[in-house]
Amino acid sequence: MIVNEIFYSIQGEGSWVGLPNIFIRTTGCNLRCSFCDTTYAYSQGSEMSINDIIREVKRYPCRFICVTGGEPLLQPDIQELLDTLINKGYSICVETNGSLSVESLTSKRSLMISLDVKCPSSNMHRMMHLYNISLLRPLDQLKFIVKDKEDYSYAKKIINSYKPSCSVFLQPVHNGIDPKVLSKWILDDGLPVRISLQIHKIIFGEMRGV
Repeated sequence: MIVNEIFYSIQGEGSWVGLPNIFIRTTGCNLRCSFCDTTYAYSQGSEMSINDIIREVKRYPCRFICVTGGEPLLQPDIQELLDTLINKGYSICVETNGSLSVESLTSKRSLMISLDVKCPSSNMHRMMHLYNISLLRPLDQLKFIVKDKEDYSYAKKIINSYKPSCSVFLQPVHNGIDPKVLSKWILDDGLPVRISLQIHKIIFGEMRGV
């Protein structure tokens, strides 16, 4: 497996926000979102065996692991890694970009799928595998990154069409749309979603390994 970095920090987004997490960031992504904040994960990384990864995560006093990218589902041995971590008693979140099927993840215990659906400002919204939304379980989460009113309207249409059974988060583009504006739209529409503000960036700033 090609791994970009492994680090220990505070989860800044979604249902686990505020929890200490071990982050395993894989290398490689099949999308090129306009606002991507991890472009260094497109190609930078080193080969690590499953055992190498397990040895590294054991260094940290934490049982929550976020597997992210890049796009982790591109890694051919990702299922083996996830099964190994689950069997060792870790709770796992897999962050995936919405362009690949998540069906292989839905039977795994102690695993939360964090599914992105890209909005128009990303320039990747036509790459989405929207059937994934119907596969999500109550323990999973769905996330839309919102830059403007067009993105918000797009997310609202999908939420109303698919009626996901899991928690839904709208996340404003960092240093982009004012969260107050996004909040007003949500309140005006009575949309049953949560706002995610990437608190790791609020705490630590724009830097790697946090």
